[in-house]
Amino acid sequence: MSANFYVAPEQLMKDRAEYARKGIARGRALVAVEYADGVVFAGENPSGSLHKTSEIYDRIAFAAVGRYNEFESLRVAGIRLADVKGYQYAREDVTAKPLANAYSQALGASFMGDSKPFEVELLIAQVDDRGAEAGRDPGLELFHILYDGSIVDEKRFVAIGGETEPLTAALGRRWQAGMSRDEAVRVAVGALGETSGREIGPQVLEVSGLDAGRSRRRFFRLRGEQLRAVLDG
Repeated sequence: MSANFYVAPEQLMKDRAEYARKGIARGRALVAVEYADGVVFAGENPSGSLHKTSEIYDRIAFAAVGRYNEFESLRVAGIRLADVKGYQYAREDVTAKPLANAYSQALGASFMGDSKPFEVELLIAQVDDRGAEAGRDPGLELFHILYDGSIVDEKRFVAIGGETEPLTAALGRRWQAGMSRDEAVRVAVGALGETSGREIGPQVLEVSGLDAGRSRRRFFRLRGEQLRAVLDG
């Protein structure tokens, strides 16, 4: 008969956490930066079609690092959850906090289960529904969900994936309250370039975000010449 080896629960959780962190660290980092009217996401992504960031619902956005197939399945599940709630109740009832809690439960169940844990970290952001109305706080909410289901309510800026400590320090030196969208983009990209030790051009950048001042869709993407103009500004 083969012997069953005993592994202490503490060691098992430590091993699973190390496995997930190593998988996430192999990917390129992504940052979120708050500005006067919303939030900007920025990260290296040479692919023009496989996005790390996307719209979930009217004023809710999703960003992720780690294994693409895993966070893509989570993104699609979040869209379906938001659509069902909006259909059953009202579009205004779809908010980021319940969605972040659902992601937290899914990642926590995977981390504590028998299968391998998800190798992903997520950001869920929401701005209020003020549309183009000026002079109001954007009411930004930004939730950071870790591989083990832990959830953190972030403020100002956050870095996920890769080496986050130097990136967080670089963001802290650059961030200022009340920045415009374009200033926030330059802060995010500048911090990414500083920590990588090289200039990161628009051709390998994915930049998107939420802007509470937009009259219809709050989610936006910056690409090509539009992104180049912002970075050169």
